[in-house]
Formats: sequence, C-alpha cells, structure tokens
Amino acid sequence: MIKGIAASPGIEIGKAYVLKEYPIFIDKNKISGEEIAVEIKKLNQAIAEAKEQLEKIREQAEKEMGTDKAEIFNAHLMMLEDEVFLNEIRDKIKAESIRAEYALTLVVEVYIEMFQNIEDEYLRERAADIKDIGDRLVKNILHIPMQSLANLSAEVIVIAKDLTPSDTAQMDKDFVRAFATEMGGRTSHTAIMARSLEIPAVVGTVDLLSKTHNGDCVIVDGNNGFVYLNPDEQTLQHYVQLREEYQAYLQELKQLKDLPAETKDKARKVELAANIGTPKDCAGALNNGAEGIGLYRTEFLYMDRSELPTEEEQFEAYKAVAEAMAPRSVIIRTLDIGGDKKLPYLEMPEELNPFLGWRAIRMCLDRQDILQTQLRAIMRASAYGKLRIMYPMISNATEIRKANALLQQVKDNLEQQGIPYDRELEVGIMVEIPAAAVIADLLAKEVDFFSIGTNDLIQYTIAVDRMNEHISHLYEPLHPAVLRLIKNVIDASHRAGKWTGMCGEMAGDVTATPILLGLGLDEFSMSAASIPRVKKIIRSLTYQKARDIAQKALKAENAEEIRELSQGEFC
Repeated sequence: MIKGIAASPGIEIGKAYVLKEYPIFIDKNKISGEEIAVEIKKLNQAIAEAKEQLEKIREQAEKEMGTDKAEIFNAHLMMLEDEVFLNEIRDKIKAESIRAEYALTLVVEVYIEMFQNIEDEYLRERAADIKDIGDRLVKNILHIPMQSLANLSAEVIVIAKDLTPSDTAQMDKDFVRAFATEMGGRTSHTAIMARSLEIPAVVGTVDLLSKTHNGDCVIVDGNNGFVYLNPDEQTLQHYVQLREEYQAYLQELKQLKDLPAETKDKARKVELAANIGTPKDCAGALNNGAEGIGLYRTEFLYMDRSELPTEEEQFEAYKAVAEAMAPRSVIIRTLDIGGDKKLPYLEMPEELNPFLGWRAIRMCLDRQDILQTQLRAIMRASAYGKLRIMYPMISNATEIRKANALLQQVKDNLEQQGIPYDRELEVGIMVEIPAAAVIADLLAKEVDFFSIGTNDLIQYTIAVDRMNEHISHLYEPLHPAVLRLIKNVIDASHRAGKWTGMCGEMAGDVTATPILLGLGLDEFSMSAASIPRVKKIIRSLTYQKARDIAQKALKAENAEEIRELSQGEFC
C-alpha cells in the first residue's frame, strides 16, 4: 500500500496504464550571433503550433467536459499571446546567446517559482499550468511528439508523475477510471479535474511510477488517499464491497441537492455556499446545491496578464457571477495580493516575512487607485444581483473605516453620474488575524458580517507555516485555541445582530462540521464538491447534539481528543 493525498473521493479497481515522460535534452551551449535569428524563428514556429494544438484541445474539452473546464485553455492561449512573456524569452536568446529551448526553460522557471511562492494553495498549484505551457513549447521546438490519453481501448487506472491540463482534456473518459500521481495536492489541476469528472484520484504518492508496471492490478482509494498495487485476495474483496457501498452513498448524496441544510430536528438551518475563482465556477456550485458564493477570489482577474485589469473587465466578471447566481448572494473579496502573492507588473517590496507583510487591504489602502477601481466595478455589478463586499486581512477598526470611506466616495460618484447600484449592499471582513478574532466585538460595530478565513487564522494562531514541510504536521485546524477564537467571533457577531460565515478549508472538513454547527456558525463556504457531504452530516444531526459536541470540544485538551469526539459522535 502506498499513501498519498486523497484528492478526489471514490474507490476504483482496475489495470494500470503507466504514463511515463521521456527525458528532454536541453542544449545549454552558447550559440553564434548568426544563429540567434534562427532560434527566434524556431520559438515563433513553436508558439504558432502550440496555439493550433491548444485550440483543438479547448474545443475537445468544451465538448467533453463543458465550457467551464475548457476555460483553463483560454488562460493558456492568453499566455501565448502575452508579448511581455514571449519577449522575455526572445530577449534572453539575444542577450545570452542561447538556444530557444534553454531560454524558454529559464523564463518559465521564473514564472513557476513566482506561483509556487504564493501562500494561497489554489493559486500556488497554478504553477502546473505554466509548466504545461513551457513543456508544450519545448517539445514543439525540439519536434518531440506529445503523449496522449486519447486512444485508449480498455478501462484503465492512469499512473503518472503528474497530469497536465492537456493530458486530462484529451483523455478518453470512457476508459479512464481513476488517477494516481506522484505530484500534486488537493488543489492541483489533476485533483480539480478528477473531482469535476467524479472519478477517484490520489496524488502526492512516493515512488509510485518505479513500483508500477502496465497491467498491474491497482486499487485507488480516493477517500483515504491509498493506492494498492497487486493486492491480495482479501484486500481486493474488501475493496469490492467498499466500492459498492460508496456507490450507494453517492446516490444518497444526489438526493440532497435541493434540500435545505437544516438539522434533523429542524431546529437550526444554515447556508452552504461555494468558493470560486472565476465566473465559470458558478455552474459547478449550482450543480452541487450551493445556496450562494461565500468567497469569490478576485485575484485571478489580476494574474496571468501584463497589466492591471480595467474597471470594465472587472465589471463584466462580477456582473457575470451576480447574474449566474441570482437571486443567491455572492461575496466578493477585494484584492488579496501582495507580500507572498506577487504580480509581475506591480512593484512589490522584498520582505523577510511576507505572510505578515504588505498585502491585501494593507496594500490596497496604500494603492487606493487599485481598490477604488475594484470597488467601482463591484458597485456597478451590484445592480445585476445580490453582491456583498468583503475586505481581507483586517486587523483593526481603522482599516475598515478607511476602506468604507473610499467605498462611500465611489457611491457618491455613481450617484452623481446616475449609475445604478445596490444601496443596501452589505460589507463584511475576513477574520483571519487572531487580533481581529479577539476584538470581534469591536469590529462587529463596523460591518454587516464576518467570514472566518481559517487557512491563515490557524497558521497565525499556532505559529505554523503550513507550507513548511518540516512543521506542516503541526498545522491543526482543531487546535483548542482555534476553536475558542472561532467561538468568540461567532458569539460577538450574534450579540451585535450580525452573522458569521467561514470560507477557509475548515468549512468543508466533515470532521469539523458538527463542531462548527454547534458553535453557531451561520454559513459554510467551501469547494463545490464538498457541499453534499457537509449537508448530509448537518441533516443527520439534531441541533442539540451538535451543541453538545461543540461544548465538549471546547473543553478538550488537544486536537486528537476533539477529532475522536467529533468522529465518534456522527460516524
């Protein structure tokens, strides 16, 4: 048995199809001045070929998986139209007298590093998209044929180092039953596509390729993150039974789509919302029964481009989400960039502690031109649906007042111009800094709602960098201190007649669901695929039972005790 990361739920049994990448030789020798023009021509030809290839892949992806999943190839094509990116490669060929493939790899490595250093896990995994583009261009330059999963003739489980967007878009879904890869995390492209296709996936395995051969019998347990190679008969029969039980469970979940997220005794009803990054994600949210959007990460509008998005570009994106989700609400988080999340066209300081640095609302209050443009686009789009605004990285009341003063200026300007907007639009903050959680009673006077960003709140509270592999095991959502801060925020909002949601990963953690429900959380926002599972747990509990679990959890001494308590009560 090989342990990995459970990336997409489900259990599948089948024969291995090993997808191996062959080594590519990059010539790093210097070239003569006469060869520079030849290398630039090779690069340009490779770009043209890549555009043609990606157009075909996008068409196939749209036909097979829908417009929203094909959207990723629009981003790939945009990079191939980005003259800043392409000219960096051309300039490096000229300046360093090197071959096109070497110049390309050097530039792509810089972009990959930029994304990998981003704290947000979802954004960090976008480095795989940059690598996919770079690999395609290198292979085109060197005339190396592309591997493809398009011509399978039997059902298989794909075993690979990693799967690129191109790999998954071209594969024959009738024959691919599951994925298992050595690379990737829960928010990697492979994981996202597997969940979209509703097939099991385990990623982040160790030495899987070296231990697997074509035709081996493989079990992929996407629920627990296990991969079994050539299992014994007892293990095989056990998983045959588990697979049947899981299929029955999925059918049960489908029946919950249009039912409310209320407790068994109907004493408590909460809202289950989805986290999204682009307007195209709304379809998946609605298909999984989302009652709204609890977090729209607007930073995607600012990335993979060479300049700040215009007000009109932002307006169209926010309007699209508002209309797609209407009459449901959409919480738009203002730009959460800076420090660890860098934009190539925006000058940012080098910082020793970027997590604690010039980022999010701090950067936006210093660069009010950026925030004002975004607020104006949001307010204009609010005329087309139910939008809410949320400021990230708030640590004190002064920051809220400064942001709201700028928002008022935007409203006054729209009034003068006769441009419609929602005058009742609510404004809230992300509670992700312990200081904000502690003074929640003071901040509640300034806002309409709170949304707890547990990803940062946890690591700040227990001083654990979850990206640091040496201490990431200490990153514990169910730490007693974290639960007490969450309770303080919820209680403070309720005393003020306000509501509290949660948009961090913890909101979709089924182990935490009974506790959060019992603490009085009003809204849970998570990846769309997690909504049915969380809803099932909520509907299986009485509110009193959830409150009892929460009270016991608050008195527990450690996370292990809390986890056992929660799982023991509702499993």
